[in-house]
Amino acid sequence: MTVMTDPTVDTVENAAATPDLEQPWAELGLKGDEYANIREIIGRRPTIAELAMYSVMWSEHCSYKSSKIHFKLWGENTTDEMREKLLVGIGENAGVVDIGDGWAVTFKVESHNHPSYVEPYQGAATGVGGIIRDIMSMGARPIAVMDPLRFGNLHHPDTQRVLPGVVAGVGGYGNCIGLPNIGGEVVFDDCYQGNPLVNALCVGAMRIEDIHLAKASGAGNKVILFGARTGGDGIGGVSVLASETFEAGGPAKRPAVQVGDPFAEKVLIECCLDLYAAHVVDGIQDLGGAGLSCATSELASNGDGGMKVELDLVPLRDASLQPHEILMSESQERMMAVVEPGKLAEFMEITDRWDVEATVIGEVTDGDHLVITWHGETIVDVPPRSVAHEGPTYDRPLARPDYLDALNADGPESLARPTTGDEIRAQLLTLLGSPNLCSKGWVTDQYDRYVLGNTALAQPDDAGVVRVDEETGRGVAIATDCNSRFAKLDPYTGAQLALAEAYRNVATSGAAPLAVTDCLNFGSPEDPGVMWQFREAIRGIAEGCRDLGIPVTGGNVSFYNQTGDVAIHPTPVIGVLGVLEDVSKRTGSGFRESGSAVYLLGETRDELGGSEWAHVVHKHLGGLPPRVDLMAEQALAKALATAVDAGVLESAHDLSDGGLAIALAEASLRHGVGVTVDGLDRVGEGLDAFTALFSESTARVLVSVAADRAAEFETAVTGIPAVRIGTTGGRNVEVAGQFTVSLAELRVAHEFTLPAVFGG
Repeated sequence: MTVMTDPTVDTVENAAATPDLEQPWAELGLKGDEYANIREIIGRRPTIAELAMYSVMWSEHCSYKSSKIHFKLWGENTTDEMREKLLVGIGENAGVVDIGDGWAVTFKVESHNHPSYVEPYQGAATGVGGIIRDIMSMGARPIAVMDPLRFGNLHHPDTQRVLPGVVAGVGGYGNCIGLPNIGGEVVFDDCYQGNPLVNALCVGAMRIEDIHLAKASGAGNKVILFGARTGGDGIGGVSVLASETFEAGGPAKRPAVQVGDPFAEKVLIECCLDLYAAHVVDGIQDLGGAGLSCATSELASNGDGGMKVELDLVPLRDASLQPHEILMSESQERMMAVVEPGKLAEFMEITDRWDVEATVIGEVTDGDHLVITWHGETIVDVPPRSVAHEGPTYDRPLARPDYLDALNADGPESLARPTTGDEIRAQLLTLLGSPNLCSKGWVTDQYDRYVLGNTALAQPDDAGVVRVDEETGRGVAIATDCNSRFAKLDPYTGAQLALAEAYRNVATSGAAPLAVTDCLNFGSPEDPGVMWQFREAIRGIAEGCRDLGIPVTGGNVSFYNQTGDVAIHPTPVIGVLGVLEDVSKRTGSGFRESGSAVYLLGETRDELGGSEWAHVVHKHLGGLPPRVDLMAEQALAKALATAVDAGVLESAHDLSDGGLAIALAEASLRHGVGVTVDGLDRVGEGLDAFTALFSESTARVLVSVAADRAAEFETAVTGIPAVRIGTTGGRNVEVAGQFTVSLAELRVAHEFTLPAVFGG
């Protein structure tokens, strides 16, 4: 059998003449049957350029080959009423929703997990850059970013390698590009030691008539590559790296991680917005995962014809790149547009004005194939849908893991609970300083939260709020959440709990929840137990969104987050977006005034399975997660909206990790206003003080209300369980009959943890 030695001259003609040539399909991540399928589709062996395209586009990261069979659950659970505000849904670069007054908002969350482990700074930075370009490609101006992050043990040396680089990458790219970082999460758990999760969310705004889609239509229309030049960084990149597990000794594959340039992207944003305003763009696609392979095949696949591209016209930073490397490169800050010939001169005039390099590299054809040439010779001739949208689909085996019965049976009931006020006080301080509940200021202070001047709320408040319309004050609130311990105990319930918490966090700001995006982080799909977790999580989200009446607009699946045969906890990160008609009415999470009445809304039960208390104090994970009550969440959100509209809420803070005790401490520390709790006995029927303080029952919110408006507030929340438990004021958190702790002592416990490890 002949072995190919010079792939740069492997033309379609040569491929047809050498059917038995040995090809490196396995090294490129393809399975034997996938390679055979490619040969069947195109009727011959692929050229090396075609093989490169199929390998990256059929990777798990790009093709969703193990997950898309389960996506039908989204459609089955999306009602016509849910679709009323949905302008663009699953399948495009990002979902788009109607927020009123002619405004549309697009938002999406994606993963850059594996590259960020290999090269923390650039992996995280280019994750931010990539999600921003997804938003740009919809025709929107990006207005804010968020970053849900998860790391291994705080004190592990590798966490101390990865975390500072990731945080610097997120902050460095976002700060330089000039976008506020308004929220996210920083979570620590040993399960992420070999597989940290770096998820990035971006939100953008546009007028409804300005929505753009990724399609190449109209024979004779020009295909233009613009932005940065193509380099050797990121060859294979996330498309390959995110499609295989890490081995115990480190990453199994180390293709070059992409290198970002936020200043180039800032210019690209403004250039794109000018192009949109001039109406010279017929179709547009960003270049992210799979680079030119993705952009050309997806644009052609979504259009009404074919496409011809002259690959040797692509501007290069590295002249030694071979054709297949150019197609696989994931170099950043690049876009591809389809432009009518009559608008080409104006397009080029705008890109010249912004000093953005733009090159016509091809045109739309009236055929049905994507044809790519190299110095006049054809090196790719394929049906574009077979590359972009008709890759393999796997209905992988799934099975409920055997360990779950024992795990669920090992509940928290046997764990020693504090019995005195002094013990409760000590455990409150322990939890407040624990890695997951401590102040994340060391991280978030590295991000600019207020650049552009439209941020109304940002971390550490429950949701980020950003103004969209400066005239009316209309804006959006966004929150991301997921407790992976809950998902480990029960992935269906855990996914719904993540949805419920993000929904509740948006509601506490005063916004009406409208839409969902998700980033589904799981282990290897080749493990039936992982696939069962995944299917259950998808089912939980789909059915939960149906019950809440808000659609999933899109998102991302990240598989192979495991080291050897040890997977991370299932981590379905949920982002919920809500609408505020006037962001000046938003509600923060901290007590602001002394003498205000403090209420607890919602029902408290003895629910400590998977809780932060069990995790921190006893290193225990077992039992069942808290009960989900989505109707209670919906009723609570409506009651909060009514109270916000009436102007009676001073603060609202959701109850989640750590329960009421942590919410009281955080609300007091936010603005330095203490609280006296004298109604703990009214929290939960028959509960002792410890359980009332640390239970993690859902659909609960802690609020403060001006004393002279308490009656008005109680009327506004009629039908919602509401108990008045205390009064704000002073410099302590005091729980009558149990303990008193000063805000100064709470602050030391809360703020010392991360600086003690990372300095500063």
